[in-house]
Amino acid sequence: MTTKAEQASPSAIKTGITHQMTGNEAFARGAWEAGVKVAAAYPGTPSTEIMESLARYPVGDVHAQWSTNEKVALDVAIGGSFAGVRSVTMMKHVGLNVASDALMSYSYIGVNGGLVLIICDDPGIHSSQNEQDSRLFGRFAQVPVLEPSDSQEALDYTRIAFDLSERFDTPVIVRSTTRISHTRSPVLVSERETPEDRGFISDVTKNVMVPGHARRRHPMVIERLERLAQELETSDLTRLEPGSSKVGIITASMCYVYVKENLPEASVLKLGLSFPLPKKMIQDFCARHDRVIVVEELEPVIENELKSWGLKVEGKEYFPRTGELSPEQVRIGFEQAGILTPEESAIVPQFEPLIRPPLLCAGCPHAMSYNAIRSLDVRVAGDIGCYTLAVGDPLTAIDTTVAMGSSIANAMGMYLAGTETKPIVATIGDSTFIHSGIPPLINAVYNQADITVILLDNHITAMTGGQDNPSTGKTIRGEATHEVNFEDMIRACGVDWVERVDSYDAATMIQTMREGIAHRGVSVLIADRPCVIDPVRIKGPTMQVDEKDCNACQSCMNLGCPALIWSDEWFEGRHIVKIDPSACIGCSVCAQFCPTGAIQPTVNPDMIGGTRAKTCTTV
Repeated sequence: MTTKAEQASPSAIKTGITHQMTGNEAFARGAWEAGVKVAAAYPGTPSTEIMESLARYPVGDVHAQWSTNEKVALDVAIGGSFAGVRSVTMMKHVGLNVASDALMSYSYIGVNGGLVLIICDDPGIHSSQNEQDSRLFGRFAQVPVLEPSDSQEALDYTRIAFDLSERFDTPVIVRSTTRISHTRSPVLVSERETPEDRGFISDVTKNVMVPGHARRRHPMVIERLERLAQELETSDLTRLEPGSSKVGIITASMCYVYVKENLPEASVLKLGLSFPLPKKMIQDFCARHDRVIVVEELEPVIENELKSWGLKVEGKEYFPRTGELSPEQVRIGFEQAGILTPEESAIVPQFEPLIRPPLLCAGCPHAMSYNAIRSLDVRVAGDIGCYTLAVGDPLTAIDTTVAMGSSIANAMGMYLAGTETKPIVATIGDSTFIHSGIPPLINAVYNQADITVILLDNHITAMTGGQDNPSTGKTIRGEATHEVNFEDMIRACGVDWVERVDSYDAATMIQTMREGIAHRGVSVLIADRPCVIDPVRIKGPTMQVDEKDCNACQSCMNLGCPALIWSDEWFEGRHIVKIDPSACIGCSVCAQFCPTGAIQPTVNPDMIGGTRAKTCTTV
């Protein structure tokens, strides 16, 4: 059981004993134990908690920061490495896309202080817009990719990664997945290392990637990987667990756990790195077995490389390239391969899945914004954030969503195409706007687009759990800092129509949107209302339905608020509405949409949720 001191700062937890940690907490611990001094990240599930955990360590040990996007975060870490201290960045898989430009060049440059990227993939697409495999990026960038399989290895491999980084002059990727990041298991912790700061080493032929320098560095990158592969032949990172010679299993990451659950006595070669691979060890393993099966999530990265060596291995015939693997799926794959029979398989409990469609929170200001947007019959280019949930019923107010910061440029392209008969609107959140929405806004103004941008400002990075960003005026450690003024920034980009409206003020919101759409050129409306659950759940006097006045018109139900539910009472063959007081926060938006005035506050009808109620008003 952790003490209050340990909760306040994880650096105080006792060493030499095990502690229960999530993978993300263990990654943070490993970075701290390795002596990291510079850490930068942008939040993104499933990686967010790594930086949140690291920021709890003493400020004198590590400088931890949220950056405006993943490329900025990697560039900050690269700067720390240039200056001779160990540095780390962490991000989800799609964040690596954003940071890849810097990674490709820094692979050629190499490191001074060790540089590690902790990349968290999302097999199964639990909270992402795609399902990519970051192991391919490691190969693309020609940097090693370590693959921990549990929390203990998350800590250990992070420490090892810094050692490899400095010994082989290379950035190193430590790859996690959602299951590893969010699963808790025992971890044995150690004291913090205090590596000597190396200081900046002036060497323009190594540090400045102009073509002439890059040509000389490229062969060094190839030679570096060859040396690293040679070391892996005898490294403890690759572990042979001998068993029957009939079938051998080659695996890595969380798949190793699933293999052991199903075949505890099998002959297994557990790989600690998916790139580069220990060729001779794998060749010897394959030669000792009649069949070899590769078990890996997503792409057949290991399998394809082994086949390119001429080795006879199996894998994706039995295991899917899409989705997250599980012990059950691995068992089914082994049955299809003829390794297990249904009788030999463990009894798997059957669960009835809980059907729970994703919804915006009760009182979410985005719901009002999208109701206003939907009422105006416009074409909507959406973006990445909580508000993407407006694509589903009953809001159905988003037409496209691609990637972080894409909405404004997508809207620009729709305008240029000249085929759209509806007004074109781009929606984007405050943190996403800072992440990658400013350049496309400048582009839209520069190229004289006629679009409207709705900046959904809920004063926090909400989708990933409520992290601060440059518009909140606080750092990750809660320190006061400069707060971005969106109106000033947007006007500086050349936009001359900028308005800020309270998201809960339905009538004003709709009318102001009409004015913005009517404006010729780029217009920006800032929909302003804090997230209802961060930093604490906002809750005012709740609303209630007077059942005798409700005519079951469903106007309020179109808000998609989970506090609005059907009652057992009927009106002309339709259920009338009631409000769940435990979910309602008293925002009053539903009352503004009620044409009969059936929705009223439980107390104090003049003030609800911090804004004057406009009850009994049809909009």
